[in-house]
Amino acid sequence: MKLLIINGSPRKKGRTGIASRFIAKKYGVELIDLSIGEIPLYNGEEEQYQMPAVKALREKVANADGFILASPEYHSGMSGALKNALDFLGNEQFANKPVALLVVAGGGKGGINALSNMRIVGRGVYANVIPRQLVLDPDCFDYENDWLFEEPAKQVDQLMNDLQMYTNMYVQMKG
Repeated sequence: MKLLIINGSPRKKGRTGIASRFIAKKYGVELIDLSIGEIPLYNGEEEQYQMPAVKALREKVANADGFILASPEYHSGMSGALKNALDFLGNEQFANKPVALLVVAGGGKGGINALSNMRIVGRGVYANVIPRQLVLDPDCFDYENDWLFEEPAKQVDQLMNDLQMYTNMYVQMKG
């Protein structure tokens, strides 16, 4: 079973990056970090698909069995960086594969709209977005150690347990 997390934050030192690195380290999940800025602005032109960063993104996603999409909440939606990366992908990479959603909220609005936005796009690429989802607030983070505190880490454990269950079923069904 191969899991992949996409850090959808354009910020190099943001909380979404902390959560993504936490998951990558604790669960041995491969990390795609969009804060590196290698993915160009999607314009739909064929030559973009030949760019090394886009080829690598598409290949890594195609080879994974399950995903965590992580995003900060920007104006009640997912980050533009994550949406842009997803625009380079489609059902060829995501069809029927389980996807867990994680949003990092900061403005007291709760993150639910960003989760809904991500869920809609997940349906658009034919992903199997799992029911459990998670919002992490600013007080969940141990900034000094680039980690999560104990209680939010338990919530991540629940999310990952569900994702692993759905991914195991997916792997068994595909043979």
